[in-house]
Amino acid sequence: MNNSILVVDDDDGIRESTEDFLEMMKYTVESASSAEEAIKKLDTFKADIVITDIRMQGMDGLELTKHINDKFHAKVIVMTGYSAEYSYKDAIDTGASDFIFKPFRFEELILRIKRVQQEIILKKKYDKTMERMEKLVITDDLTGLYNSRHFFSLIDTEIERHLRYSHPLSLLMLDIDFFKNYNDTWGHLEGDNVLSEIGQIINSCLRTIDRAFRYGGEEFAVLLPETKLEKACLVGNRIIKSLRAKIFNPRPDKTSSITISVGATELIKKDNKESFIKRSDKALYLSKNSGRNKLSFLVSPD
Repeated sequence: MNNSILVVDDDDGIRESTEDFLEMMKYTVESASSAEEAIKKLDTFKADIVITDIRMQGMDGLELTKHINDKFHAKVIVMTGYSAEYSYKDAIDTGASDFIFKPFRFEELILRIKRVQQEIILKKKYDKTMERMEKLVITDDLTGLYNSRHFFSLIDTEIERHLRYSHPLSLLMLDIDFFKNYNDTWGHLEGDNVLSEIGQIINSCLRTIDRAFRYGGEEFAVLLPETKLEKACLVGNRIIKSLRAKIFNPRPDKTSSITISVGATELIKKDNKESFIKRSDKALYLSKNSGRNKLSFLVSPD
């Protein structure tokens, strides 16, 4: 694992010899003669590790370490020739990953770099694990869509954004038509296959900023930020059309089709979360009660 390293030292000899050695060891290296120069370089040079002296003119190495921890993702190794004035604890408390005294052998520096490299690897693994765990918490296993818990969390955020910036926000509620009959005829495993396929169809009809949810059972919800009701209806009808064209095979010698009913509405000034969802639900039941396999919309609570 070769990392990008920035060497920061106002001693030209130490800086240049360290840079030359690290390049010889196949690292990607740049250098800076001051903390201020290092900060400017970090805006364009994406260093994984910064090796910095402590005592420099202007901002010192410990201040630089704090700044890097606040603004960048690099790990820091602090080096000093003043062993009586600075301690390992000083460096670690500031946020450094390691500490080395001058003069040092390059072999020792490589060992410390490798230790920090392992820290970087472990941090990446931890971040990926946490990302997977967070995704599991908010995702419905069967459909791959977000779950209802995340829906109620995210709708609050989107309503707050609407109130702050006056951006439009629309909501679709969707319900599979006669899904109980399908389950009773072909079994719950085939019903689960249908739910999974419908999740994929819904997602394929959305933009990257839209969010689809399994609201519960055979019911789904779609939040459409930056979207007026007219465009939301276009999305809802696109989902209806895409599902209508899908042929399911509950048995090798059998085919079946599924339809979906949709209710649409747009957030209005006097709405709260409950009234917004309730109006979308009411629009959905207009579709269910007037023949199904269609979209209905409501623009006000009345």
